[in-house]
Amino acid sequence: MSEMFKVPEQLRAKAHVKSIEEYQTMYKASIEDPETFWGDMAREFHWETRFTKVGPTFSFDRAKGPVHMSWFDGGKTNLAYNCLDRNVERGLGDRIAIHYECNDMDDQHASFTYTQVLELVCKFANALKAEGVTKGDRVSIYLPMTVELPAAMLACARIGAVHSVVFGGFSADALAGRIVDAQSKVVITADGVMRATKPVQLKSITDKACQLAEAQGFKVERVVCVGRLKGTPYADQVKHDWVEGRDVWCSDFIGSQPATCAVEWVASEDPLFMLYTSGSTGRPKGVLHTTAGYMLGTFATMKYVFDYQMEDTFFCTADCGWITGHSYITYGPMLNGATQVLFEGVPTHP
Repeated sequence: MSEMFKVPEQLRAKAHVKSIEEYQTMYKASIEDPETFWGDMAREFHWETRFTKVGPTFSFDRAKGPVHMSWFDGGKTNLAYNCLDRNVERGLGDRIAIHYECNDMDDQHASFTYTQVLELVCKFANALKAEGVTKGDRVSIYLPMTVELPAAMLACARIGAVHSVVFGGFSADALAGRIVDAQSKVVITADGVMRATKPVQLKSITDKACQLAEAQGFKVERVVCVGRLKGTPYADQVKHDWVEGRDVWCSDFIGSQPATCAVEWVASEDPLFMLYTSGSTGRPKGVLHTTAGYMLGTFATMKYVFDYQMEDTFFCTADCGWITGHSYITYGPMLNGATQVLFEGVPTHP
């Protein structure tokens, strides 16, 4: 038998949607006048070129031509800019963006402001550009839940590259398949990570994946390795090879790069990221997500579904290897100027 819990009045009073009647009014507006509903929301963000039509513009009738769907036609924007620069510009630079909580209580916990995340993202973006990564290129990311993971995603978005995040629990075969399919010229990984008391050999798995990819005719040009366990008491828990000319420590990769980076303004329907299905119904399929519609969708759901308020600290327990982590760790919270917890470990440890 289900129970109904009444929302405390002090929470209802400040909620973004205070009643079912308000929700129904919003829903009706979104269906009957999407041009105004989504257009007004979109104007909360920076558009380097203003869109000429909100949309959606679509056709699912193959007899009339290719199946297509588009939002915010004619617009140019950038998701990393709206997640970071926009928040700094509106006075949130010193606000905590991420509280990073490690696997172990006595490990390297840290907090990062919006300004600090922006600087890290810019250094990452500049390093990728120096490596020859340009708009439309794919970058595979195989990292644990450290701040470098959302930073690498946002760095790709900043320069118009397409990120492909692969869950850190996947095998070398699974990683190789995604690298080859995406044709990722750069792979970002880590030496390893402790998951509870078990070491995960991320770099070793990446090395094997690169070998498998090369056997399929595709050669990874650069492997960037975050020294997650390097220099910690757990360093001897991981073993991996080092390929000279291909592998580079992340600290060296981004270390000398400037902390500012020009923004690549992208069209509304330009690709933002690829995320692969699990493969439970056959070969994993890369689902391509585009920029503007995803930006508005994650912003709106973060704000209204979770009723995020600026005094809240948000905690999504997902991994960025899944769409939930993309939407409610990397993009949705930062589009709302949120403070959040980024958790590396598992709920049962320590």
